[in-house]
Amino acid sequence: MPVHMKSRSPSPVLTVGLGAALCSLLLAVCWAGDARSADNGVAGAKPKPMTVPEVVAMVRPSVVTVMSRGVPPSAVQHPSPPGSGSGLIVDEAGFILTNNHLVEGVKSVVVGLHNGRMTPGRVVGRDFLLDLAVIKINAKDLVAAKLGRTAELQIGETVVAIGNPFALKGGSTVTVGVVSALDRSILAPNGETLYDLIQTDAAINPGNSGGPLVDLSGQVVGINAAVATAAQAISYAISIDAAYPHIKSMLVRGAVMRPDLGFVPVTVTPSIVASFNLEVDRGVLAVQVEPSKPAAEAGLSFGDVITAIDNIQLYNISDFWHVFLRTGGEAPAQLTVYGKNGQFTAPLPRAPSATAPR
Repeated sequence: MPVHMKSRSPSPVLTVGLGAALCSLLLAVCWAGDARSADNGVAGAKPKPMTVPEVVAMVRPSVVTVMSRGVPPSAVQHPSPPGSGSGLIVDEAGFILTNNHLVEGVKSVVVGLHNGRMTPGRVVGRDFLLDLAVIKINAKDLVAAKLGRTAELQIGETVVAIGNPFALKGGSTVTVGVVSALDRSILAPNGETLYDLIQTDAAINPGNSGGPLVDLSGQVVGINAAVATAAQAISYAISIDAAYPHIKSMLVRGAVMRPDLGFVPVTVTPSIVASFNLEVDRGVLAVQVEPSKPAAEAGLSFGDVITAIDNIQLYNISDFWHVFLRTGGEAPAQLTVYGKNGQFTAPLPRAPSATAPR
């Protein structure tokens, strides 16, 4: 299914972290102790449902405009300027969660708050595989959104998509729909697969990408990301359950930390096939294979192509990490590999002692 991301396509670029100063913060926010969905004095209890206007009034102060190319001169003349979208305040200290494809290739942005104030921001962490980025601003009296749990969502449940595109007069835009499906995956324009998506018929209009998808308790359950252009009323949001474990890593290190397997995976594309004279046209190419690390010890060499893990076919880097980290428990992953001497199987341990940004 062709899928249109709501702004510029992602790019595999990792930016620097905040440094030691951030380590003391470690997301004290409303997430302390992973106390998401802890309300009414009962841990894990879901708050009483509200009306849509009540939900909007609660969440709207946490929704911001993100502009990576400055302030558009006229939102009427430029209804969808490149690099413009929405974001969500997740920490009163000034941390904002948004889509990576909105800030691809830039470090500085302009953030528009719900009260109309514009303030500079900088991208302090990103991950192009998850299509998530974290922005830091210096501002007072910020309101952090409450994060819920996607695992508690039910198909057919009402959800509200909120965005603050282009810092328009009148503030945020709102659409309402239901959860159409859970655990969806789509192929994004950059050739990578987005996993753990919520499918909804709530319209995600241009500029609303990066804003929150909210349940009727006022808790954020997803980050709006994409819309299927070949169909009607099919939009996608990144599950907050998928994003949550990686936010601290992006804050402290500027990137999501994944196991250091001793090689760099690269999605096989037509240009990669031509450059490396490959005999296979899909999978993950192994480059920068380091001696004495898991990949090399499993038999991988530079130029080998991994086409499957545990007999599950791979088409890109996202597939590789999704399958490698989620299946098989502690047993070594069985990699199907095409090398210079033909096809072979390489057993790769799933739990190396070190981690590295990927």
